[in-house]
Amino acid sequence: MGAVLASVNQLPLLPPMNRFLRLPALALLGLGLATAACKKEEGLQVQPHDQSTLMTIMHNMMKDMDAMTPTGDPDNDFAMMMKMHHQGAINMANEELKNGKDTEMRTMATNIIATQQAEIAQFTAFLAAHPAHAPFLPNFATMQSANMMRMDQANDLRPLTGDTDYDFAQLMVDHHQSAIENSDLELKYGRETTTKTLADGIITEQKMEITQFQTWLLKNKKF
Repeated sequence: MGAVLASVNQLPLLPPMNRFLRLPALALLGLGLATAACKKEEGLQVQPHDQSTLMTIMHNMMKDMDAMTPTGDPDNDFAMMMKMHHQGAINMANEELKNGKDTEMRTMATNIIATQQAEIAQFTAFLAAHPAHAPFLPNFATMQSANMMRMDQANDLRPLTGDTDYDFAQLMVDHHQSAIENSDLELKYGRETTTKTLADGIITEQKMEITQFQTWLLKNKKF
């Protein structure tokens, strides 16, 4: 036993200074990492969603669509929902023109207003001339609503900045994606040439606009 203790006592000890320097070194490393993280994120200014006019427009649009009484006719239900969906985009584009400053975003807003007002007129004319009729597809409206719910959830996850141009681009990506998904449903289940043609046009134009918005967001990213 004495021999073991003697051998242990002969093991080299770390100098006291080395042991105590480890803690400050680790603390400095942690501070450096935290400072780097703060510098990376210091450009991101987050706005509460309930203070965003654009988000309020989106939520009001969702309330209107939730209140829609479906007919069971996929063409009519597509036309009714897309009228409200388009009006939401127009309202957002008007907010961009009112408070946005970026030339590209303002140009896109102007184009969205012109295109979607024309499509609303076509949807309105279709509904006036096309009473809902059998065969009915009750699940169509449910599938549309699921698309809109995904859009709403995607919007709620967006870090809004209070910058109208940036937030307009962010929210319109999700808005356009839900329009594309609803238009895909119309192409799959719809029966009328008028609404299917409108759906095809919406898919083409809004895919292009999503690409424009995403490219702009990458060039102007805030974090």
